[in-house]
Amino acid sequence: MITVKITVEQYVAEYIRGKYFDPDLDTVRFPPGLDIYILIYDLLQKRPVGCPVDDGNLEFALPDRREANYAGGKSPEQFNYLSQRSARLLGGKMRLMMWAELHDLMDENKHIRGIQFKESVYVFLRRYAIESISEDALLKNYQRWRDKQRRRVKRGYSRKKVHI
Repeated sequence: MITVKITVEQYVAEYIRGKYFDPDLDTVRFPPGLDIYILIYDLLQKRPVGCPVDDGNLEFALPDRREANYAGGKSPEQFNYLSQRSARLLGGKMRLMMWAELHDLMDENKHIRGIQFKESVYVFLRRYAIESISEDALLKNYQRWRDKQRRRVKRGYSRKKVHI
């Protein structure tokens, strides 16, 4: 098993570790059916000569697909490098995964189960052992997202009307 490290926001790294950590491998391992697994596979490149060892706050196992042994496949032994641009793209996708799961959980808990937003955020933070972001930050993000998604027309500023 070959791993790679990338740098992402600390709360995103904690979320990914909390959700996909594999104790048998002692690292994060994405299931083969996930889009992020395929994205990582697509972004892998051969390591450039003289490239330093990876550093970052999130380490994960590289995809090892069956077709890697065939012509045109990417073997993790040779293709084990993610560029800075690829790391930024992956970090954005992981952040999006986290926010999407949180927003879905909050909506479902509130509208189906009647659970308050603060309680949903608390459960989310405890489930994935996230400590580097506050409950208020997650609540505020949800409120911004909800307003952006659900507001049909943005209110205009009111002006004084002059009646003649």
